[in-house]
Amino acid sequence: MSVTLTEKALGEVKRLLQENDLPESTVLRVAILSGGCSGFEYSLLFDESADAEEDVLSEQDGVRIAVSREHLQFLDGTVIDYHDSLMKRGFVFNNPMAVRTCGCGSSFGVAKGAPSQSQTGGSCCGN
Repeated sequence: MSVTLTEKALGEVKRLLQENDLPESTVLRVAILSGGCSGFEYSLLFDESADAEEDVLSEQDGVRIAVSREHLQFLDGTVIDYHDSLMKRGFVFNNPMAVRTCGCGSSFGVAKGAPSQSQTGGSCCGN
């Protein structure tokens, strides 16, 4: 399955790729970091390349998406949306693997017994 982007998220990613004049080989890397108030934090970044052995690669409307095989167990089925309103602006993750999330949605936790979840007690919601 992997990770997918909504039309709004695709539009924003394409805008950022163009605005930053990034080469066609650039991939959108979707990853997780240990931290946040719920155990993991989402990470989005542009990467120069992806490794077909280490990453699961997909493409949506010309946007190449890479997720490491290690992270996919926590992200499989995730849909990334983009909100742009007076109250909220940014990417929003709808992750079916998450059993708990923080109030702002930037941190999530998975069920007990899931591989290597670290509770670091880092900051959440930008605090």
